[in-house]
Amino acid sequence: MPEHSRLAEVIPPGQSNSLPAVAYYPQIPMQQEFEPETPAVPLSHYLWILRRQRWKIVAFVASCVLVTVVVSARLQRIYESTATVDVDRQAPQEVVGQDSNRSSTAPNDADQFLATQVKLIQSDAVLRPVAEEFHLLDKEGQLNRMSPEKAQQTAGAPVVLKRLKVTRPPNTYLLLISYRSPDPVLASNAANAIATSYLNHTYNIRIRSAASLSSFMETQLDELKAKMEKSGLALAQFEKELDVINPEEKTNILSSRLLQLNTEYTAAQGERVGKEAAWNAMKSGSLEAAQVSTQGAALAQLNETLNQARQRFALVKSTYGSTHPEYRKAASELAEVERQFESTRGNIAERIAVEYRQALNREQMLQKAVGETKAEWDLINSRSFEYQQLKREAEADKTLYDELIRKIREADINVGFQNNNIRIADSARPPLRPVFPNVTLNLLLAFLLSTLLAVGAALLQDTLDTTLRDPKEASRFLGTDVIGTMPIDRVAAQFSKTAEPVEASAIIAKPIKSGNRKGYYSTTSEFEEAVRTLRNTILLSDFEGRLRSIVLTSAAPSEGKTTIAAHLAIANAARGKKTLIVDGDLRRPSLHTKFGLTPREGLSNVLTGELAWQDVVMPIEGRPNLSFLPAGLGSHRAADLIGPRLSTLLDEFGKEYDLVILDSPPLLGFAECLQMATAADGVLIVSRAGETKRRAVAEVISVLNRLRANIVGVALNQVSKNTSSDGYSYNGYYSYGHYQKPDK
Repeated sequence: MPEHSRLAEVIPPGQSNSLPAVAYYPQIPMQQEFEPETPAVPLSHYLWILRRQRWKIVAFVASCVLVTVVVSARLQRIYESTATVDVDRQAPQEVVGQDSNRSSTAPNDADQFLATQVKLIQSDAVLRPVAEEFHLLDKEGQLNRMSPEKAQQTAGAPVVLKRLKVTRPPNTYLLLISYRSPDPVLASNAANAIATSYLNHTYNIRIRSAASLSSFMETQLDELKAKMEKSGLALAQFEKELDVINPEEKTNILSSRLLQLNTEYTAAQGERVGKEAAWNAMKSGSLEAAQVSTQGAALAQLNETLNQARQRFALVKSTYGSTHPEYRKAASELAEVERQFESTRGNIAERIAVEYRQALNREQMLQKAVGETKAEWDLINSRSFEYQQLKREAEADKTLYDELIRKIREADINVGFQNNNIRIADSARPPLRPVFPNVTLNLLLAFLLSTLLAVGAALLQDTLDTTLRDPKEASRFLGTDVIGTMPIDRVAAQFSKTAEPVEASAIIAKPIKSGNRKGYYSTTSEFEEAVRTLRNTILLSDFEGRLRSIVLTSAAPSEGKTTIAAHLAIANAARGKKTLIVDGDLRRPSLHTKFGLTPREGLSNVLTGELAWQDVVMPIEGRPNLSFLPAGLGSHRAADLIGPRLSTLLDEFGKEYDLVILDSPPLLGFAECLQMATAADGVLIVSRAGETKRRAVAEVISVLNRLRANIVGVALNQVSKNTSSDGYSYNGYYSYGHYQKPDK
């Protein structure tokens, strides 16, 4: 067959056939690290776990409930009595004064106020008188089994009552003071005593606080009186120094004067800038600068006259000679006009300079006046500030003095009245029924907790269980098909060698009804029906008819592969097909015991060349078409020769038999199983439900995939209702809840 040629691919050339079988596979690790993928677990699986463990869960819950009933019946009865304290948040804290007309505190601090009162009730000052009166520490057992010194230290420490409970009902201004005791009368008396002690303690705190406040106010009053007299004298002395009744009035006059001087000083600065600009322009000698001055009109007129005189002189000069009277007359007129022009121009420049000096002097005088007035204003202003400060201090001291006098008088009146915003609304009374133990609540909690614990333990046990249990689980975790499930059948491993084969046509199917499920059951054993189903699944999946040899292996010993191999061979022979079953476990052969045989020669002799395989093949008595090739005496040399010889033997077997079934040792740890897997046409992996680890089967599949072996599928052995979540135990007629036709 073509598949047998794969063995030659992994045998290095030149290697002797006597080398150990594991040497043929140096690249294949014997222990392959494999981490199976964890798939999603359906809800039906958890329901199956609960159904499977239901009696254990029920027994555990019933035991817990029964123990709770017994323990609750033996516990001491505890009674609780409650005193109610009302806190009036609208009642004023004062009887006289401005606080007598408003509530004690703001409404927003109700939670903080009530929480403070709860802590105050639990304080040592409130609880110690009650604990000493009723000897509560002794009755609560806090001083039991203590030495006298230790008991004295405990009694001197802050009192904490373990049976006291102070609560506040939501959205109320009530405080509930509850005390528990085996004696109902003691419980009520202690609760009332604690409430009364709390009221007395708050009253005493108020008395001490008022007395301390009055003493402090009297001391502060003397100091404030001396300070008020001192500030009054300082104010009078300051008024005397200023020689004014109100320095603020003078400050206002100086402010107006300073504002006016600032205005004039600003105007003088502007005027001075204009005069200085005109003077600077005149210094440059420009005619235009003189013309823009106040005398610019006269200068412009003289300039026009000068121009006319120059024109006339030029005309006369061109007409007459220098000795002519008209020439001299025109020259004299021109000289006179030029003199007048220069004189007017000089007067304009002098006047501009004088005006500039006057503006500069005026600006300087105003600047000096502004500075002097500002200095005087600053002085008066600072003195006025000191005056106002002294005046305010004197008035504040007088006001505070009068307020302290009033407060002292009000405190003397209010201190004699008890605080009226806290009162006992309902006194505690002896209860009729105990509050502990609450049998109903205990039973409910015991039932719920024990149920949760039992269910959690069952689910945890299932989570920690990493074995294969049913086909669906194996398919999810391993990624391969489960083609058969074998039920638990202790008789299946002890079949008789003389038993007549039961043909499929002789099976009698009878109808059966169970609830809403209808089906048929068979008179043959469930294990035999499961083997027939496995046989049909394997053969029907071989469409090309190339599956002539099958190796049965497992991840570990004692998985049941030998029993399944024997029954599978018997079932195939019952179809009229010639079948050869070979015991390939040369280390621990056991297949011959299934048929009641004790052969001395077998496969080991064939591998070593001592005998031909036709000489050691044995027919099975009472089972036609079935032959058996025992393992023979085990030897390491024979195991090493499986690789070179097995492919040839399978080719020879295929000429005589329709199907060859090889029972091999476990794949993990035994090298010869690797040789068989590569030589055969298919490999069937047998796993024991509820015992074989998923990781081990995954390693087997990984190794076979590396060897490129043809994995036919996985067969689950020893499947039962305790290991299968699908509610079936075999793949026979009543498999998966439907009818399956008999084999033909």
